[in-house]
Amino acid sequence: MMKKKLVALNTTIILGVGSLVTIPSVSADYSSQIQQVEQKIDETENKIAALEKKIKKMNEAIADNNKLIATTEKEIAVTQEEIKKLTEEIAVLNDTIEKRTEVLAKRAQSFQESGGKVGYIEVLLGSENFSDFIDRVFAVTQIANADSDLIKQHELDKAAVEEKQAEVDQKLAELTDKKEELEGMKAQMLEQKKENDQLKSSLEEAQKGNLAKLDELEEKARQEEEARRQAQLEAERALRAQAQTSNSNSSASNTSSEGSKVAYTPPANDGSLNTILQAGYKYIGNSVYVFGGGRTAYDVTNGRFDCSGFVSWAFRQAGISIGSSTSTLRNQGTKVSYSEARPGDLVFFDTYKKDGHVGIYLGGGKFIGSQSSTGVAIANMNSGYYKNTFKGHVRRVANF
Repeated sequence: MMKKKLVALNTTIILGVGSLVTIPSVSADYSSQIQQVEQKIDETENKIAALEKKIKKMNEAIADNNKLIATTEKEIAVTQEEIKKLTEEIAVLNDTIEKRTEVLAKRAQSFQESGGKVGYIEVLLGSENFSDFIDRVFAVTQIANADSDLIKQHELDKAAVEEKQAEVDQKLAELTDKKEELEGMKAQMLEQKKENDQLKSSLEEAQKGNLAKLDELEEKARQEEEARRQAQLEAERALRAQAQTSNSNSSASNTSSEGSKVAYTPPANDGSLNTILQAGYKYIGNSVYVFGGGRTAYDVTNGRFDCSGFVSWAFRQAGISIGSSTSTLRNQGTKVSYSEARPGDLVFFDTYKKDGHVGIYLGGGKFIGSQSSTGVAIANMNSGYYKNTFKGHVRRVANF
């Protein structure tokens, strides 16, 4: 807690006939210095409190992302087990196909060697009696049907192999991409947490220095006041100044921030770009990146967004409904060149995958979005990471 002390030197003044009051007094020089140090203490305390809230949000986001990583790893393990079983099935199918191919090849070879003229009629005419003729008719029919069924099953098995292989390959690729994205975000968030912890440590050290300085100044003020005892008029002025300072501090305390949650504001539904941007600006420095965030009232109130969730939510504040995933947004509206980009257009970046990150263009090479390392923030597309990952993909989803 902030440490504030009253300088404990008593000066007696007359406020009315026969009325005496004892008040603390301090020299103007030390009073000014003390006020400056106290102001630093208040500012540092507010910074520490805000940073602690940010660290708490970051820890919650890291925990949520860790859960998603664990779930994804389990899904990958299940898929890999499916792949193992499927590989065994495919091996059996391939073996069956290979054997069936040999059978068909031998039949084709036999047919070719006979000049293609050994027909079922010769088999039938070779019968010794009517009973033998009937048996041979049945046998010929069965062989013809078997050949036809063999070829059909051959084609079905080949199609089944291809379909199953494509299905598991796609599922494993999607899960692998998701895990890669989550692990990338986790690394960035851990780095940001480390920076926040270091900053908090620095602020706490600075606060110790501020409190020590306050003690030193107050002690010197007491010593000086004890030595010179201000006159009655000076004491009266000091009393009034101290009362005004107390009122000012009380007012400032009553108007201080009450936390990092953002009050709910009903959507304006006016379709304006200004409404979209103003909705986003209030979360700058007051939000955290959470994979899948921005889709519930709790997330919005606590400033928890991922990139596409933030973009979709911001547009919705102006009454404009767009998709809430990068895979949907990358195909919405009209694609325009970067040279034609206007504020309000969507800009995409090839991060962990093509069009893996999205933001709202502000003009001048700047965009606002929920970045994995900072939460909602304005970033520069003309330098650093976003310059390297921006490949010119811009889409216009609304005309402002």
